[in-house]
Amino acid sequence: MARAPGARGRAARGGRCRRGALVAFAAWTAGWVLAAALLLRAHPSVLSERCSDDKSRRILAALCQDYSDGRLTGTLCEDLCVAGELLYQCCLYYERGKKVLQARWRGRPVVLKSKREAFSSFPPLGLLEEEVGPGSQGVPKAELLLLVAGEVKNILGLELPNSSMGPLWPAQQGPGWRRQLASAWTLVQQEEYVYFSLLPDLSPHILPVLGSCGHFYAVEYLAAGNPHHRTLFPLDEATPRAGQAKATSHIALSFLDMVSHFDNDFSHRLHLCDIKPENFAIRRDFTVVAIDVDMAFFEPKMREILEQNCTGDEDCNFFDCFSRCDLRVNKCGAQRVNSNLQVICDKIFRRWFSSTLKSPAVSLQLQRQLQQAVQECADSGGPWRKSWRATPSVFWKLRWLLQATLRELQEVEKSPLLGQEHLAQGK
Repeated sequence: MARAPGARGRAARGGRCRRGALVAFAAWTAGWVLAAALLLRAHPSVLSERCSDDKSRRILAALCQDYSDGRLTGTLCEDLCVAGELLYQCCLYYERGKKVLQARWRGRPVVLKSKREAFSSFPPLGLLEEEVGPGSQGVPKAELLLLVAGEVKNILGLELPNSSMGPLWPAQQGPGWRRQLASAWTLVQQEEYVYFSLLPDLSPHILPVLGSCGHFYAVEYLAAGNPHHRTLFPLDEATPRAGQAKATSHIALSFLDMVSHFDNDFSHRLHLCDIKPENFAIRRDFTVVAIDVDMAFFEPKMREILEQNCTGDEDCNFFDCFSRCDLRVNKCGAQRVNSNLQVICDKIFRRWFSSTLKSPAVSLQLQRQLQQAVQECADSGGPWRKSWRATPSVFWKLRWLLQATLRELQEVEKSPLLGQEHLAQGK
């Protein structure tokens, strides 16, 4: 992925170096081009197409024709193209060529995704083209793994051992192996597919890939959050306030668990640079799942993105990931100075806890403490702070207060009179 220049506000903008030199001007222009590309990546609705059921069906029909002609393969192709076990339902959205479709697979709702519309629009695997012919000796496995490792490094900014490439690549040669290679190569070129293939075993907060056909891959369908929804995520509106407070507390604890996973459980910290309700979903057990990771970056890639020319701190804001400008050298620092936790507190928790939960099942004292802790966490991103990172003490304070909230709610479930006492005593 291309290096990202600094941004002004949430719109990534190139540094405004005005030295007048031709080289500087060329670099500035290139910065704007790269910034525009990354802006569109994070906010693709700028150039999004209108969803069309007719076009979506034609896209899947072309996919099945390529399967019938022997150009591609995948674990879902037979169900989609022959058995009728994978049925198209509706178009969810089109974005800059990316197609996201809802389907039903053997009675289970799924989402079909591809970065591009047609199989032929992906650059082919050069080694396959070179080895075509009656005298072909086959494609050396070592060369294939080297190509895959290079593509993964370009996407993640990490060098991974060959042993970890299993989910991305067909292991053995055999009948249809070329079709498998060609199909796998189109998938490896899709950043989100790589994340969804490699990370779910390490964290419950990442969607796993369920299968693929050619350049399309399937993931579980989960209802995304909605900023216009009062509770941000789908909750039963008929649920009593105590029930909604309990669900919200569980979801908030799962967000904290996700922060901990992304900070500590991978070889490098995973930064989320576009945090909003639409990019997350909630399972039935209230587990938070990242369903859109187009703007997620491991630490090495994050440092590369942030380290750009600048004339002020505002030039060092890459969407939700901030750095600082060193005015001595007019360069943004390579280290992110805010955190996933701070942005989640600001954009999600603040919506829930900026006022008391208005639930008689939770003492007012505890509700106020939680409100203050969320405010402290969210405000740790203020420009007056020397460090924008939410401190570990804030994390543990939030966790303790949310657990205490659940304990009080559970006690009320056992004895409803406690809630009336809390309300009457103003606790």
